[in-house]
Amino acid sequence: MSHFPWLTLLIVLPLLGSLALWLPSPLRGRAREVALVFALAEVAVAVIAAAGFDTSRAGEHQLVETHSWIAAFGVSYAVGVDGVGLALVLMSVVLVPLVVLAAWREQGSVHEATDGLRRYLALALLLEAFMVAVFAARDVFFFYVLFEAMLIPVYFMIGGFGADRSRRRYAAVKFLLYSLAGGLVMLIGVIALYMQGPGGPQGFLTDNLTGLSLDPSVEKWLFVSFFIAFAIKAPMFPVHTWLPDAAEQAPAGTSALLVGVLDKVGTFGMLTLCLPLFPNASRWAAPFIIVLAVVSIIYGALLAIGQKNLFRLVAYTSVSHFGFIVLGIFAFTSTSISGSSFYMVNHGLSTGGLFLLVGYLVARRRSPEIADFGGLQKQVPVLAGLFLVVGLSALSLPGLSTFISEFLVIVGTFAVHPAAAIVASIGVVLAAIYVLWTYQRVFTGPLPTNTPDQDVRELPALGRFADVSVVERWAVVPLIALMLVLGFWPRPALDLVRPSAVTSVQQVGAQDVPQTTATSEAGK
Repeated sequence: MSHFPWLTLLIVLPLLGSLALWLPSPLRGRAREVALVFALAEVAVAVIAAAGFDTSRAGEHQLVETHSWIAAFGVSYAVGVDGVGLALVLMSVVLVPLVVLAAWREQGSVHEATDGLRRYLALALLLEAFMVAVFAARDVFFFYVLFEAMLIPVYFMIGGFGADRSRRRYAAVKFLLYSLAGGLVMLIGVIALYMQGPGGPQGFLTDNLTGLSLDPSVEKWLFVSFFIAFAIKAPMFPVHTWLPDAAEQAPAGTSALLVGVLDKVGTFGMLTLCLPLFPNASRWAAPFIIVLAVVSIIYGALLAIGQKNLFRLVAYTSVSHFGFIVLGIFAFTSTSISGSSFYMVNHGLSTGGLFLLVGYLVARRRSPEIADFGGLQKQVPVLAGLFLVVGLSALSLPGLSTFISEFLVIVGTFAVHPAAAIVASIGVVLAAIYVLWTYQRVFTGPLPTNTPDQDVRELPALGRFADVSVVERWAVVPLIALMLVLGFWPRPALDLVRPSAVTSVQQVGAQDVPQTTATSEAGK
């Protein structure tokens, strides 16, 4: 079983599904069912592959495959996952079938006549293949190719399927330009790093580029080239401005994948490339990055409180949450990095759920403006309950999985940077404000009637809203179940990510801080 190419199968399977939907085929008329079958098959294969993963060696790459790709340039098709990579692969494959279920309503009647639904789902499966591959890539050039290739399906999913034709193309182009700019800067670093390495037919392998004796100034410039690309992708303040526009204009399922999974490539790259490849430069830049992370936490939360648009609100909450993830990574303690790694998974679950639920609300009201809602708690009690639970996860309520990861980040950071941890903790209070205030404005109080302005815009009456359907529930309930399971029993996930965190601290040459009793108890 250990020699079976599980990761290659996980990459190829959604590609086949995408082709089945895109090429002329009798299956094209059953786009929803075909996409769901391939997405669920991907989950099954991922579970089987994970069953063969040895958690006692979670700090090492397993399920490894290495094949020469462009030997003349030292490029290899090299895949393998450690505990963090496996956790992110599993999160990715879990989200995709839920996005397919959400698209059952979101993209159904609007695009059915023009085959839009089929194309949308084909792009989603193509994106899934790239997501799995980028979290498994062990060749720096291969990683870069995937880093850029992911932009293609997302660009078309935003620009071709957003609700507002006049704005969605602007948002798609802005997303593409920001990401391409970061990628081009990173490409310079990738080539320069190869020139510093041993060369040869496997010269881009991360194993061969780790531990190089680099000139300090060269190492700093290489670190900066990688970090800029990852900071844009993450997204971090001040290179985050593409995200609110993209999240506002993209279909809800696209936003769930964009923020829940793709943006993790930024923090994943910081952890698995910046730290081991440029350890001295990482320590050099850490104080500045910690300040940026804290600013992102507070800035994102404050802007979320002030938002009038539901999609933009969720986007700004993610800017704040990514600040926590980056803070934990660059605090350089095994506790904080374990929390950040776990946070990447939990943020994908909570934010993915929020985007899907906001999509349900907007599909019914045909408006994302918070002012156009109110009093829906009795009208749609199941939708209100689902929104509340997922929102409580976003504010890190104890008993839900996000609490464990945020707690570990703050405690691990406090041991070495108490001031940064204390200021970051303000973000926890602000999160309670933006989540609970949003719930209050959308769901509580009396059910209002349409205003004259709303009548002119021909918005459906709130009193005619239907509660979530069975299909819509199945797109969110599994996420809530995972939040509860990982909230009360986080140990399996922490056992996956903790060895990699210890390895990262050792690679960067930092002095680790022993776990306290409190953090040890959090993992049980």
